[in-house]
Amino acid sequence: MIERLEIVAARLRQLEDLVSDPGLARDAKRYKETMRERSRLSEIMAAYADYERLEGEIAGAKAMVRDEPDPELKEMAREELRGLEESLSAAEKLVTELLVPRDPLDDKNTIMEIRAGTGGDEAALFVADLYRMYSRYADDKKWKIEVMSSSETGLGGFKEIILAVSGDQVFGKLRWESGVHRVQRVPATEGSGRIHTSAVTVAVLPEAEETEVDIRPEDLRVDVMRAGGPGGQCVNTTDSAVRLTHLPTGLVVHCQDEKSQIKNKAKALRILRSRIYELEEEKKNAERAAERRGQIGSGDRSERIRTYNFPQNRVTDHRIDVTLYKLDLFMQGDMDEIVQGLALRAREDAMKEEQP
Repeated sequence: MIERLEIVAARLRQLEDLVSDPGLARDAKRYKETMRERSRLSEIMAAYADYERLEGEIAGAKAMVRDEPDPELKEMAREELRGLEESLSAAEKLVTELLVPRDPLDDKNTIMEIRAGTGGDEAALFVADLYRMYSRYADDKKWKIEVMSSSETGLGGFKEIILAVSGDQVFGKLRWESGVHRVQRVPATEGSGRIHTSAVTVAVLPEAEETEVDIRPEDLRVDVMRAGGPGGQCVNTTDSAVRLTHLPTGLVVHCQDEKSQIKNKAKALRILRSRIYELEEEKKNAERAAERRGQIGSGDRSERIRTYNFPQNRVTDHRIDVTLYKLDLFMQGDMDEIVQGLALRAREDAMKEEQP
């Protein structure tokens, strides 16, 4: 641990020198990456400073236990020592966790795709519910959400909705949302009061930069058409909808939300770029993913990850075996208890992988 901390301290000194260089601010991307790394390394050193402080306080408490003649004060020192040793153990665990190399994808923005699965109209309505849930969670985190593409139903639901989410550590927090979300409730369309089970699939992709994925014009087929579905002006009146087909992979993206064909094409390219990037990442990490499949889960969108039971006000995450009886609050964006639990489990798995 000490060797790693020395490396972190040396790198942090380099970054401090770099930040003081006026030329850094002229390169927006490099500036952002530098400040992000500086913030992460500063967090590690702050945690270690707390660990060292506790070590000093423990040494003082031990000296008091050894040398204090007053029995009452000696007992107080023993009690303080027990508390300090518990705090030291927690501080050491935090430093160790922070020293685990973070996945560079965690800092990326995200393309999130939410689609209705089994359950017809009820599944489509739950897509809209999840969209609102993630929007409220994003608001709480000061993230920005942009609707890239959507396909509405006549009842206020969505067959699918694709979102771009940008902000601090978006992919790192949302990446474990990929999978099948099962809902159990009495549908608004059900007159007999029977509970139905429906499913929605969520895919969370790291958003790729233009420089990370090269899409050659000759590899792309572009089809334009009139937008369809519920809508207002310009729907079914202009050829604004765009469908992109990436010939090497067969991936297809359709965008029609904007009135402008150019804007729809730009959005479709962002989605397509992220899907291609995900395919490449899956190939590179196939071996590692197979090793972890039995732990937190594969992140595969075919895997059932969570159940939302409305009659019992219950939400259960099946990967970390956590059940909360506050589904109403969870659907309002109060998701941190499960999101942080998944992140903690992922860090623990990463630490196990690092051990010889």
